[in-house]
Amino acid sequence: MGPSLGFGAVAYHLAQLPGDAMLALSFGLLYQRRLTAVINMYAMQTWALVAAAGWQGWVQRSPGLDATGLIVLGAAGVAIPIALHRMARQPRIHQTVETALGIFPSMAVGAVLVALAVLVVLPATTDGQLLTREDLTLALSVVLLGLLMMIIRRAALAQVVGFLSIENGLVLGAVGVRGMPLVMESSVALLVLGGALVSGMFFFHIRERFDGPDEAPR
Repeated sequence: MGPSLGFGAVAYHLAQLPGDAMLALSFGLLYQRRLTAVINMYAMQTWALVAAAGWQGWVQRSPGLDATGLIVLGAAGVAIPIALHRMARQPRIHQTVETALGIFPSMAVGAVLVALAVLVVLPATTDGQLLTREDLTLALSVVLLGLLMMIIRRAALAQVVGFLSIENGLVLGAVGVRGMPLVMESSVALLVLGGALVSGMFFFHIRERFDGPDEAPR
């Protein structure tokens, strides 16, 4: 059961909103078939993560969490989506994302994975605070749905978005645990890894269009 009615209940539900939004947007990533829509969904999921980090920074009085939110906003919320949109506009990139499963099977598998996350996290954290337990459940759900997206999507860019969504879930789990050490350092490391992956994809597409640094496009 959640907290009693009153200010505590309002604060509790406000704290849950960003994580709930991230989970809903993870299902949106599975549902979308247009590449630009997939990238926009990822950007919105990242903004929800920024809101989660900002809320936890205010509740825990943690400047590190506030800094984490700003870093995530600048890197994963703005820079990476812009880079992905630039790659998506390349002539050889198909705008319709092929998938190994249809919409409804994908959503059904996603629902099973969320149920699995609940079964795994809640019994293992019976002594923890209710909000922390639910944050970890949402974080694991986002991670599993991102992994599912990487498996069922056949387009490389969509798989990259799935990987970035996994990163968002890991950061959500880190910021949701009170007193979690090295939150900012781990978040920055994950963002650097995601940025390196996007940069590698960008460089790969440049090499596809050019035979060499001084040659004209094919």
